[in-house]
Amino acid sequence: MEKKLLVLDIDGTLVNDKKEITPRTKEALFQVMERGHSVMIASGRPTPGVQKYVDELKLAEYGGYVLTYNGARVQDCSTGKELYEKKLSNSLLRPIYEYAEAHDLGIITYQQDMTKEPQVLSGRRLDEWILLEARINRLTAGVCENFLNYVNYDIYKILLTADPEKSGQYMKELQEMFGASANVMRSEAFFIEVTARNIDKARTLKKVIGPIGVSQSNTICCGDAFNDITMVEYAGIGVAMGNAKPEVKAVADYITASNEEDGIAEVVEHFLLD
Repeated sequence: MEKKLLVLDIDGTLVNDKKEITPRTKEALFQVMERGHSVMIASGRPTPGVQKYVDELKLAEYGGYVLTYNGARVQDCSTGKELYEKKLSNSLLRPIYEYAEAHDLGIITYQQDMTKEPQVLSGRRLDEWILLEARINRLTAGVCENFLNYVNYDIYKILLTADPEKSGQYMKELQEMFGASANVMRSEAFFIEVTARNIDKARTLKKVIGPIGVSQSNTICCGDAFNDITMVEYAGIGVAMGNAKPEVKAVADYITASNEEDGIAEVVEHFLLD
């Protein structure tokens, strides 16, 4: 039996709209891991924001992996070893902050030491989308009055919040301004994510599947959002959720049921348990 790697986005994919892994999906994933395959959570979330699901799926026990910050960091759950890391240069923080200020966008990054509070550092305000980011990751959020001076370290990700109807244009402008040194993408209509250049879920997967012991043809990547497009396209089997953006479905090999209908369990049963 060739080992397979099942790569799962979280929001809109692994979890339902209540942010829960359903019993059917959880049982299917346990069966996958019992058979010797591996599971990787691949999310734009910060690493602490995925810990709840790492624990629920017993990824430390079964030898799973987490890819966080859209690919800026990958960790082996069983050993705690970092398999890959690439940070965004701190020199980009000021010009991106100035763009956010000029266009009245929200801007956050994260504490270097995540035991400190607040863990989500806002440079301008706490808007509804920043509060959502903090809530779904179970982190505290606050406005950092001396944001540019306080964040004096290289960072995994900058997150900008914007009116969903205008965010596409802001993203394009930011790509034109910073594309030579950063990767700019949307994860949701209201989230613009900035990471180091050449960082996205697919590029990072390419770097780590060899050491994990899996071939590209044996990867199954499942997602629903803009930041999942690259990995769904890259995978041996790329899966779009029934609730996925049309752009994700367009590059997928298989479209499963929605996250409200145990779409991941369907994938497991169809490709890994039959």
